[in-house]
Amino acid sequence: MRSIVGIDEVGRGPLAGPVSVGIVVCKRHFSIEGITDSKLMGEADRESVYAIAQSMVEAGTITFGVYSTSAQDIDKDGIERAISGAISRGLASLMPDPKDADVVLDGRLRAPSTYRQQSIIHGDLLVPAISLAAIVAKVTRDRHMAGDVASEYPAYGFAAHKGYGTKDHIAAIKQHGPSPIHRMSFLSNIMGATIHA
Repeated sequence: MRSIVGIDEVGRGPLAGPVSVGIVVCKRHFSIEGITDSKLMGEADRESVYAIAQSMVEAGTITFGVYSTSAQDIDKDGIERAISGAISRGLASLMPDPKDADVVLDGRLRAPSTYRQQSIIHGDLLVPAISLAAIVAKVTRDRHMAGDVASEYPAYGFAAHKGYGTKDHIAAIKQHGPSPIHRMSFLSNIMGATIHA
């Protein structure tokens, strides 16, 4: 039986940190109780679903991975190429033979043309495999931003906002200037001439 491969991304809009793509390989009737659009779930619920997903990996019933692209590569290549590159890397790792999978992606995301695929608006709400892809990507990215990144750059408050453009984050950028993990292309668009590398 062909596998279902659910794909979604998180971190398209932040001013800092990576964009991350979650990819979940599962059977056609996969589901987890309580799973839904990650944006509608609290952090504790996302962590709980992530733990269930890890136990399913250990049991051999699903596989998943999270593939991230750095702020520097986002600045160099643009956000769309950063996301499509992460999708390509992830599929090459998890599902290298396109004949083995039906790929479902959230919104307008696309996989390489060699894969049989369907892009579904609100897929992260409607398709459990896409929902889980978003959840594992968000948990992984949030842990990275609140852990290593927050520790390395304590002046910016990354543990609270995970790199998104909150009032406090923008104030910290104005006070301290951008860090090496800020997306300079995003800062120039939002802040204009007030930001300098």
